[in-house]
Amino acid sequence: CCFWRTNTNHSNHLCPTVKHFMRFYIMMSSGNQNIPDYFIMANFEEVVMVYYDTNMKTLEPRHDWARRLMVDDPQHWDTISEDGIHYEQVFRVDTDSFKQDSNQTGGVHIIQQYWGCEWDDETEKLDGFLQYGYNGEDFLTFDQETETWIAANPQAETTKLEWDGDTARTVLWTNLLAKSCPAWLKKYFIYTNGLLHIPELPSVSLLQKTPSSPVSCHATGFYPHRAVMFWRKDGEDLYEDVDQGEILPNHDGTFQMRVDLNISSINPEDWRRYDCVFQLSGVTEDTVTVLHKPVIRTNWEKIGIGNDQGDKHTLPIIVAVVVLVILISIIGFTVHKKKTGERLRGCFHRNTEAKCVGERGLVYQSERE
Repeated sequence: CCFWRTNTNHSNHLCPTVKHFMRFYIMMSSGNQNIPDYFIMANFEEVVMVYYDTNMKTLEPRHDWARRLMVDDPQHWDTISEDGIHYEQVFRVDTDSFKQDSNQTGGVHIIQQYWGCEWDDETEKLDGFLQYGYNGEDFLTFDQETETWIAANPQAETTKLEWDGDTARTVLWTNLLAKSCPAWLKKYFIYTNGLLHIPELPSVSLLQKTPSSPVSCHATGFYPHRAVMFWRKDGEDLYEDVDQGEILPNHDGTFQMRVDLNISSINPEDWRRYDCVFQLSGVTEDTVTVLHKPVIRTNWEKIGIGNDQGDKHTLPIIVAVVVLVILISIIGFTVHKKKTGERLRGCFHRNTEAKCVGERGLVYQSERE
């Protein structure tokens, strides 16, 4: 549903239709003792629902509502638990097939599977998606309309031909994507109604690196991700000298975003004419932060730019920024990967060593609620 309000002080902000999704992340590895041989993680909306790996005996719920579901509907929970654990054998066969078809039987190998469905509760449109990654590269994608497989690289051509002729496999995935997954999605949507959709307002701060840097309006800790943030002057939206950042996930299931304002051409006496506005789905009141120098958080005054003390702090600050960028890159793997036909991101496009580090980050993330 479109949530931007009509406001006489600024133009309306268009918003996308609301979609709900169910996503499964499955991985199998060989030759690497630092990560589980097999793990599966299921996400409903933006939260981890269940997690399982070979070091565990059963699927574990990772959210309060999933724990309640386990008690309220034990038959359903037992079914998905058994399916998730038994799928390891099926997935292992696929792993062996990928190795043989690509003539790579030794060494470290990692296969990832990403599948699920999306549902637009306004148009009732349903979309399914299924993709495989092999050793850091996209491998195969299932075309739901033609019920055929698309090879993402030459090594997958042999597997594509084999799977195109495998009627049982085609029927299985067609039913999972078109029937089973949407049924689970709608079931969980009804069950969690009012539990996962309570808006959480963010903490909004004004940040600046140096006196000549843009002022960044940064909001963090909000939920859901359907939000917008923009700068205004005298109540009117600004489109020039503004840099809009992406919405990124936090480790706790909330989100963050920023929008920068170039202040190089703004007279200091005019600063109070500018403000940053944050709007969140399900919340009627805007969060407004006036551009005011005393409230800007910055490091440049504390480290003393231009003196020896500033030089002493330069290296630690650079190191901290680099570490932050790396963490954001790892966390970003699960949030932006949604559409059918998109390239798999994050770990799929790194070399084997870096990809393993990425997967460990994903496993760590799955253990948080």
